[in-house]
Amino acid sequence: MALSWRFSALADRHRALGSKLEDWSGMGTAWTYEKDMSEEHVAIRTKAGIMDVSGLKKVHLVGPHAIAVLDYITTRDMTKIYPGRSVYACMLNDRGHFTDDCIVYRTGPNSWMLVHGSGSGYEEIVKQAAGRNCAVLFDDDLHDLSLQGPLAVDYLAKYVPGIRDLKYFHHMQTTLFGAPVMISRTGYTGERGYEIFVRGQDAVMIWDRIVAEGKETGIIPCCFSVLDMLRVESYLLFYPYDNSQMYPFADQPPGDSLWELGLDFTVSPGKTGFRGAEEHARLKGRERFKIFGMLIDADGPADLGDEVYAEGKKVGVITCPSYSTLTKRSMAIARLDVDKAVQGAKLEVHGKNLNARAIAHTLTFDDPEKKKRTAVG
Repeated sequence: MALSWRFSALADRHRALGSKLEDWSGMGTAWTYEKDMSEEHVAIRTKAGIMDVSGLKKVHLVGPHAIAVLDYITTRDMTKIYPGRSVYACMLNDRGHFTDDCIVYRTGPNSWMLVHGSGSGYEEIVKQAAGRNCAVLFDDDLHDLSLQGPLAVDYLAKYVPGIRDLKYFHHMQTTLFGAPVMISRTGYTGERGYEIFVRGQDAVMIWDRIVAEGKETGIIPCCFSVLDMLRVESYLLFYPYDNSQMYPFADQPPGDSLWELGLDFTVSPGKTGFRGAEEHARLKGRERFKIFGMLIDADGPADLGDEVYAEGKKVGVITCPSYSTLTKRSMAIARLDVDKAVQGAKLEVHGKNLNARAIAHTLTFDDPEKKKRTAVG
């Protein structure tokens, strides 16, 4: 916690659940609680869980030039985003390499909010907004409570009119328990879920009430690390933990292309002129590795950084493992040599606590057609 300079209003609630509030992106974050994390995984997959993800950075952009700033620093066509809609986007550097991902919300004709993790998103915004008619506000008062799982909509429907009609990647300005909130149908779990953006002064009240009322139906508080279990199943990457910043190349500076990460879909069709666009296009077909899934023949998870072999040769590394007590499967996201990132390719895991056979497996493992997160009604 020595480097933490951002603080959640829910810190005392996390400590009461056994968290030591480890640092993430400058904020003390509940990486773990004093309970079995698999219980939280099951709750989110079968009922619902509430998480404090306020460590994500919230940046408001206001003014007529805000759209131009966002259009340059992200891969998406911002003219397609209307008030009430949001979009997942990536940011690149001049070399065409991924530096951060984000969700961009349009909150009004000239008003936007960009939410990102521990990359350089905020710095990119400030740099591009300089000298333009665009005000930039970093907002740490705004907390982000993520209510995820199949029961989330049933719970919120008791208090928020129209919540069942809110489409995936759309948001609404409303109230919850009398407090002003913005509720977004987004999340990081692969489930139908909602992010509740709320002022710091109201965060504890909303957290306490959801935890108290949700207990009867199995809605429980969940720690930040359970997201790793969920994101493996749902093919959700986490910068820099799946990137070369964490697993560097011996002879090259850090940086991965969208083609290598499988994030090239975030470039809007026909869009040019964003930062790194020309290099991004040039890098197509020059992949040094591919992000891919692995299904491991084991009764538990592999470890971060476990090496992957094929025919006696190292061909990759596991960046995020997971074991589901629901499906009894040991899975992982891995950086694999391109020729091994093929469904069914035979692999082996050589790790600190695990040596096992495995196969390469297409992502996602859970709900590949995304029917849960996009469900209607």
